Amino acid sequence: MSRLEQIKEPISTEFEVFKQKFDMSLQSSNPLLSEVISFIKQRRGKMMRPMLTLLMAKMCGEINDSTYNVAISLELLHTASLVHDDVVDESDKRRGQSSGNAIYDNKVSVLVGDYLLATCLANAAMTSNVQLVELVGKLGQELSEGEIIQLSNTHASDFREDIYFDVIRKKTAALFSTAAEAGAISVKCSDEMAQKAMMFGQMIGIAFQIKDDIFDYYASDELGKPTGNDMREGKLTLPALYVLNTLKDETMVELALKIRALEATNDEIAYFVDYVKQHGGIEYATQVMIDYRNKALGMLPETATQELKDALASYIDYVIERKK
Repeated sequence: MSRLEQIKEPISTEFEVFKQKFDMSLQSSNPLLSEVISFIKQRRGKMMRPMLTLLMAKMCGEINDSTYNVAISLELLHTASLVHDDVVDESDKRRGQSSGNAIYDNKVSVLVGDYLLATCLANAAMTSNVQLVELVGKLGQELSEGEIIQLSNTHASDFREDIYFDVIRKKTAALFSTAAEAGAISVKCSDEMAQKAMMFGQMIGIAFQIKDDIFDYYASDELGKPTGNDMREGKLTLPALYVLNTLKDETMVELALKIRALEATNDEIAYFVDYVKQHGGIEYATQVMIDYRNKALGMLPETATQELKDALASYIDYVIERKK
């Protein structure tokens, strides 16, 4: 049995119901909007965050309509953020295929992203739970704030890990922590349990993003993006930050600032990638990722059934073992 199959096993029926409801939530009579929505559906990922919402809900109680609606709402918000991110980053690839803005242009992409956000809010309202609606709204704020912090950091002259982690907590980790917390709240679990679910999701989300950042140092057709893609967008992630702060090589610091300013050539980026790999950047980031994975494992509640424990443990391991 694969990791994904282990993850889905306790929620196999509920996950199929979720996918049907998600598809039903995204329908339009407008030909262009319907075409773009179909394009987005065909390119969706594994839906890891809804899986986490369903697993947490099942661990705390019985999955219900509120669980499905908030899971749909969060996945729509995530999808909208990806559509908008591709416009902001001027990216023409998403998961190895052409991005929406590459095919339909920026105007259409922004408007479709707005439509997804509106549909997200409609589904949040369908939970009839103010606490869940507040969670979705707060997540939207954090995702936007994280993007702005990341943009403003491209002009910084220092290489602070705390800012890097702040961005992760407001972006990738916020999606996972909210997904986990929302699942717990949807079945009316205790405040203490909801808080633990949120922290569990955050640990997973941080590990997930570090894994993504490590991917950027290796060429892969599976990943659908070239080596150093983050650097081409002016982003310096954990492996680079560690090496720059540890070695303090003035020549490499100057090159790093050049990368942030989007003034580095492809050859210079390739040279910097090799420099980071040769001086322990990947090993350091991998160890930090494993530390967060271990923190998440330590949060698994003793009261959960063995099947759910195994599924959540597989979820954590999948995050750090995945190939894309």
